Amino acid sequence: MDIDALRSFLAFVDTGSFTRAAKQTYRSQSAISMQMKKLEEATGQSLFTKEGRNVALTERGQELVSYARRILSLHDEALSHFKHTVHHRPLVLGCPDDYAESVLPDVVALMREHLPQQTLTIICDCSTQLRLMLDQGKVDVAILTRAPHAEEGYLLKHDKGVWVHGGKSLENESLPLVLYEPDCKFHSAAIDGMEKQGRPYTLVASSSSATAIKSLLRRGIGISAMAVSSVSPGLTISHDTSLPPLPSVDIVLAVAPVPHPAFGSHLAAKISQSFQATA
Repeated sequence: MDIDALRSFLAFVDTGSFTRAAKQTYRSQSAISMQMKKLEEATGQSLFTKEGRNVALTERGQELVSYARRILSLHDEALSHFKHTVHHRPLVLGCPDDYAESVLPDVVALMREHLPQQTLTIICDCSTQLRLMLDQGKVDVAILTRAPHAEEGYLLKHDKGVWVHGGKSLENESLPLVLYEPDCKFHSAAIDGMEKQGRPYTLVASSSSATAIKSLLRRGIGISAMAVSSVSPGLTISHDTSLPPLPSVDIVLAVAPVPHPAFGSHLAAKISQSFQATA
């Protein structure tokens, strides 16, 4: 089976979209369609099915996912083995700002165990923007938040949302919220939860900067919603059961479909396993 076609296939699996798969692999949607047709011809199986207006994998398509990951992992590992002495461009690693203190250092340490000579360029942004950068080839590897049980990326850890404040009692009639940007899962869950409860609230501030949010919380200016991994010293997790429930999330390591020469899916899988073993 064609390696590039398998990359496009997995790009669709991870993103759930042929449009994003086309952007990530620098191909037109018609070219992606041709690749998928060739995969079906090569396997002799129907890999896709229509579910209303959406396209989903058939049972055979789901079986191909694990084979495709193993084939690409071995392919990338072989290339990396024979190219490891070559000097490569900096590897661009993306990370949400709220994981820069907790998840990022361990991931970088594991990367350096495998690639001690590789220079990194680290970009901090939200998961939504990092996905766009992966699509555009501006980021090689990214730490992302995904919905539990989604296919995207290689699992680093399961996490859950919690309400967090600076340790001071918030007696306000209208609960002051200090949240991450609107495309953050916890932002929408917090606002939707308040609305459903009919609970008065004030959105004091929203920001993509974890440093800004945490400094406001420590000053006692409000309460926030974030993953347990994002909670820093000086912040207190609230156990107030009257607050709206927050979603669970997975933190994963995603690799661009056209990988950096030194970092392919095989290395992402190894880092995933090592991270979980030491978590």
